[in-house]
Amino acid sequence: MKAVHFCIGPFFGGIIFSFGLGVGGMTEAKNIIGFLNFLGDWKPDLIFVMVGALLVNSILYKLIIKRGKPLFEGQFSLPTIKNLDLRLIIGSLMFGLGWGITGLCPGPGIVTLISGSSHSIVFVATMAVGMLIGRSDFGQKLFLKK
Repeated sequence: MKAVHFCIGPFFGGIIFSFGLGVGGMTEAKNIIGFLNFLGDWKPDLIFVMVGALLVNSILYKLIIKRGKPLFEGQFSLPTIKNLDLRLIIGSLMFGLGWGITGLCPGPGIVTLISGSSHSIVFVATMAVGMLIGRSDFGQKLFLKK
């Protein structure tokens, strides 16, 4: 029964998230590339999606944290690292580069798999490979030299 409770939150969160991506047009690479094209035919649509997300999060975060614990877990899993390190900076740059080239980030990429387009399939497959490399011993040594 605990496994069912563990899956309920992510399941409904995923449905709401993917529905919002679709309604907001964020699963269409042309909208993201249009937003990133400051010097051409700039499309500001993504700003509204981001502002909406920030408003909802800033209101609900405070209310949810006051509960003391999540509905389906024993405790909240909140980030504890507060500093910027080389791994975060390099990862952010690589994420932004991939986002700018393809017009997709992980969430919309996974959602667009349902279309069966080769663009989405290649994107998600190579994203998974990149994540595996990043978490591998090789990736750790490459980006976490101390």
